[in-house]
Amino acid sequence: MRSSGLESRPIRRVELDAAAEVDRAAWWAKIPAVRALLEHGLNIPAGVTFLVGENGSGKSTLVEALAAAHGLNPEGGSRGAMHSTRVTESPLGSALRVIRTPGRRVNAYFLRAETTHGLYTYLESLPGDNPDHGLHEQSHGEGFLELLERKFRGYGFYLMDEPEAPLSFTSTLGLLSRLEDLRADGSQVVVATHSPLLTALPGATILELGAHGIRRTAWADLDIVANWRGFLDAPEAYLRHLRA
Repeated sequence: MRSSGLESRPIRRVELDAAAEVDRAAWWAKIPAVRALLEHGLNIPAGVTFLVGENGSGKSTLVEALAAAHGLNPEGGSRGAMHSTRVTESPLGSALRVIRTPGRRVNAYFLRAETTHGLYTYLESLPGDNPDHGLHEQSHGEGFLELLERKFRGYGFYLMDEPEAPLSFTSTLGLLSRLEDLRADGSQVVVATHSPLLTALPGATILELGAHGIRRTAWADLDIVANWRGFLDAPEAYLRHLRA
């Protein structure tokens, strides 16, 4: 039986653990969005939430921390995924306390576009009757969509970092449909993205990260929407400087 996603949510809130020691002078702690999280915590809405903002605004830092705080591999995968290449994520996740909704068993998975090569290698190396063999034989986008279909199943808490990176326009529309299915099943999904197409999902929550910290906003008010509209309407206005 499908849920509207409004009745319950796997994760209610993340906040600074009272016992955690945080170096407030560290580069990651000085990002306004991270500082807002440390000072005020963050309620995680039901359904699909998009984190948007310019490069350096803290989108990936936050979604990595949410994954780590939930016990997921910050390079992508499930709670049991053991692969690691070079550790670049901040220690923010270890400083957070997760407030969960008691009751139902919660599935969880994290997909990061920039680390899928390492995740594919790890998954293909697992022994036994392994359904993940052959991921490297597909295109980046095909493998990403196959993992999304296979791992993002059932009631759960799912995270993605820039999933639009390997996807075509048509495939991104397919991702939108999958997000809607997950929401209808009562799952929570948090997505860090630059995509005006993804963020157009009706009913989604959009959190804009920037110098202000974190604030809820509407799709039509996003800079990424205005910028893409302006470019597609008059590309010459943006490209004329290339001939200067």
